[in-house]
Amino acid sequence: MDIPISQQYAIGIDIGGTNTKFGLVNHRGDISYHGAILTHKHEDVNDFINDLYEAILPAIEDNGGFSVIRGIGIGAPNGNIYKGTIEYAPNLKWKGIIPLADLIGKKFGVKARLTNDANAAAVGEMTYGSAKGMKDFIMITLGTGVGSGIVANGQLIYGHDGFAGELGHTIIIPDGRLHPGTGAHGSLEAYASATGVSRTALEFLDKDPGKPSLMRNYAREEIDARVVYDCAMEGDKMALDIYEYTGKILGLALANFVMFSSPEAIIFFGGMSKAGELLLKPTRETMEKNLLPIFRNKVKLIFSELKEADAAILGASALVWETSK
Repeated sequence: MDIPISQQYAIGIDIGGTNTKFGLVNHRGDISYHGAILTHKHEDVNDFINDLYEAILPAIEDNGGFSVIRGIGIGAPNGNIYKGTIEYAPNLKWKGIIPLADLIGKKFGVKARLTNDANAAAVGEMTYGSAKGMKDFIMITLGTGVGSGIVANGQLIYGHDGFAGELGHTIIIPDGRLHPGTGAHGSLEAYASATGVSRTALEFLDKDPGKPSLMRNYAREEIDARVVYDCAMEGDKMALDIYEYTGKILGLALANFVMFSSPEAIIFFGGMSKAGELLLKPTRETMEKNLLPIFRNKVKLIFSELKEADAAILGASALVWETSK
């Protein structure tokens, strides 16, 4: 491509179960255009791609046409970077193995690259965020689920099949809480995700029905991670206990992860990380307590510097610049 890199753009696409967000991103990580379409309304992946193309096309034309587009980066659940496929994603309507990078690349006429959404976030963090300059770190996304990306020696760990790094599905409490999506018992995601926190809240309320709590002012179906956070910020003892409990489980998991890859930092991203020290304090204490002495007081626990609305788009677009160096 003869056009100077300063005038080129990557298209970053973040595919979620409900919405797909996208943007035009330059090599410095500045997003010049944001957009979104609904993912779940498309039963057929080809209809989705056509809709996506029509939504992005005006932005491409307004910024110089396809000649300035360096490539397309896509973050998606169950994304396989080796094959460019989405494979058996439980929260998408397109079942089985979908060769999405190929399909999108052909539709747009530019090279497309796809990876797991949490790995995309790790690439974005390494390129634009808190992990800039780091060669060893773990990215943990704490949202509806628990995602992760592991970087060692400056490289993402993909494994032989492209699916390495599913730390949220590691078993932390043997024979523990059922994860309805996987059928596993005691996985980290069943406890440390926003969904897990709401389940913990209901368990705590049921276990001690006589204990006062601001959470009792809500109907059961209203009690989510946001309600727990709001009540904790008002000093509610039971809500604070929920963060203590969650932090202990997360800290135990992190101790295992640290002893596996010895990262310089663990970086948190996603809605749950907004709890800040409410969650971080018990997490840090439990992690340090369960580490061997050679690992203690070496690993930073920090929050992402990327804006939540932009992080997934930046992470996906970083795949384009990463392969263009």
